[in-house]
Amino acid sequence: MIKGNNGELQRGLKSRHLQMIALGGIIGSGYFLGSGYVIGQAGPASVLAYLLGGLIVYAVMLCLGELAVARPIAGSFISYTRDYVSPAWACGVGWCYWLTWVTYVPSEMIAAGIIMNNFFPSVGVMVWAALFGLFLTVINLARVNMFGEAEFWLSLFKILALIMFCGLAVLIFFGLVGNGGYLGTSVLLSNGGFAPMGYWAVLLTMVIILVNFQGSEIIGLAAAESEEPAKTIPATVRQVTVRIIALYIIPMLLLVTIYPWEQASLEDSVFAAALKAYGLEWAGGVFAFAVLLAAISCSNSGLYGCARALYALAQEGMAPEWLGRLNRHGVPHNATVLSVLVCWLGVIAYMFEPAQDLYTYLLALSGFTGAIAWISICWSQYNFRKQLTPDEVASLKYRVPLFPYITLFGIWVQVACLIFVAFTPELRTSLYLGVPLLVLPILIYRWKTMRKPVVVQS
Repeated sequence: MIKGNNGELQRGLKSRHLQMIALGGIIGSGYFLGSGYVIGQAGPASVLAYLLGGLIVYAVMLCLGELAVARPIAGSFISYTRDYVSPAWACGVGWCYWLTWVTYVPSEMIAAGIIMNNFFPSVGVMVWAALFGLFLTVINLARVNMFGEAEFWLSLFKILALIMFCGLAVLIFFGLVGNGGYLGTSVLLSNGGFAPMGYWAVLLTMVIILVNFQGSEIIGLAAAESEEPAKTIPATVRQVTVRIIALYIIPMLLLVTIYPWEQASLEDSVFAAALKAYGLEWAGGVFAFAVLLAAISCSNSGLYGCARALYALAQEGMAPEWLGRLNRHGVPHNATVLSVLVCWLGVIAYMFEPAQDLYTYLLALSGFTGAIAWISICWSQYNFRKQLTPDEVASLKYRVPLFPYITLFGIWVQVACLIFVAFTPELRTSLYLGVPLLVLPILIYRWKTMRKPVVVQS
């Protein structure tokens, strides 16, 4: 184990921690709540959007796996982008990624506060949000294995909730529970058929789909703190990819089979609403608790990821040096504290504008910056592989299969998804903030680089 006082991140994350960290960042309240938006926009065909999202995740995870095994370094995709794409682009991607998480995490904390306020009305939302913020602060400043252990159990409950939903949905479909009788295709193909809004709508919802899948890149940020990365990273990539597809596509297919798509919304968890529609009120309560844990878990993973990204920016000279310091537990203390403070400011700001439109806007903004990070991962892997000789490629412990086709698929499909955002009015506004968040750090980095004096060696 590498001690923190030696100036390096502590390697305290086991394989099971890495798997749950990735799933924790992915299965957030955005999945339980945001899926209602996707279904309402695309109908049952939204399953195809999740399938395409799963394929994109698979491509990105393969690329990240190859890079993380070859170079398990702090900073992950930020450092890879610096070395294999451009330092300026890496600066833009890193700051854009950090800013998005510190604006998105507060929405998750507020969501958790609202749920707890429903359970205990006498305690205000802000009080619960502050308590959750305190919990996240303690966990993220403690030893990294404590963070991994907390994330393991938080994510495990979410997975069990989804498995419970799948079991109940199958029973509802066959009329064995609930009051609907045998359903067949009566729900799936009613009210306009499988694609009531056309298949074009599937592509227009992809940015929200990418938000729901965002978080898997945290595996790369955690690689520098994992035990035996050459062994744990490939296993994690394979297992998480399969589980992501299973935990997204199967529940979504069952959901649109038992619940009319036109009733889906952001007002409640669409999974809970589907079960309540068949008289299973108790299951709705279970999913309310699942959304609560999803919000806490996603905030936990997101705060971990953005703190490591900020630490990496400092290590690369793209952020103030003091943000790159570690405490005695090998944790980037200053980067974490700053991230937490900004998140708390976001909680206060969010209380003044708790509108549903703002939540959708944050989802879209997170999708934009997440896609930029994922494109950078694939781009870095493409350039990394192109620099290797055939012998060096053969010596890699983990390789992307069918290179370069899978890598190029991961890049260009996401580029297309970002283009589709411009054609979706309620999501288009995310570009107005997302693009400047990406471009401004790039311009600042280039300006600072140009001002540095050139050292002439005699």
